Amino acid sequence: MKIYLISDNIDTQSGMRLAGVEGVVVHDGEALREAVNNVIADEDIGILLFTEKVVSIDPDYIKKLKLTLHTPLIAEIPDRHGSRDIGKSINSMVSESIGLKI
Repeated sequence: MKIYLISDNIDTQSGMRLAGVEGVVVHDGEALREAVNNVIADEDIGILLFTEKVVSIDPDYIKKLKLTLHTPLIAEIPDRHGSRDIGKSINSMVSESIGLKI
């Protein structure tokens, strides 16, 4: 099983590449969709990582992927600048997982 990164900047992609994670840099919705289609076609990829800024390009599309795809597992990671609001992210994950608002 491989991990693949779709990033908005070369720094994050380069850092992940040093850890053995392949990836691509995208800056618009069309490139994002093309990259996702390539990943979905590769059955060896089990985890797909997105940087926060890539998710902000088309959040509805990413949410749809999370809800409809069985594989790969989709995860959002902070980029080199860190998380925009990690507290909000954790609260959102807990709320979605168990149905409790914190």
